Amino acid sequence: MTPQEIAAKLGETIGTSEWAEMDQDRINKFADATGDHQFIHINEEAAKMTPFGGTIAHGFLTLSMIPYLTANSDVPRMDGIKMAVNYGGNKTRFISPVRSGKRIRGHWKLTEMTEKRPGQWQQACEITIEIEGEDKPALITEWMTMYFV
Repeated sequence: MTPQEIAAKLGETIGTSEWAEMDQDRINKFADATGDHQFIHINEEAAKMTPFGGTIAHGFLTLSMIPYLTANSDVPRMDGIKMAVNYGGNKTRFISPVRSGKRIRGHWKLTEMTEKRPGQWQQACEITIEIEGEDKPALITEWMTMYFV
């Protein structure tokens, strides 16, 4: 799609991803990569004693799944992209923990699509990360991406 065609979808839900499992192996690898070894993420026995009832994914792990979920979604792809970069996040809120073994998926709502200069588009989407079988989402964020076409 052209940037203008995407911009015409302002305020609309523009895509949903496939489900992705947040298993203990993924959580452990994230803990190793970030140095965040808090017991609620990696110690299954100790985590059973918490209100979570078991280990949970790091909030930042869930947030960092956005590129993967985007790649495995039906979010419209912009024609002629030379480069896309994360520009930042606004209003990120971690609503519910993602328990080990649960699956998540993302939903994208277009909140901004602005041409900042010729060939450079700033897009903002409200992204809601749903947890399969749960009433509340894992997180909601407004994520910004800069596209160069």
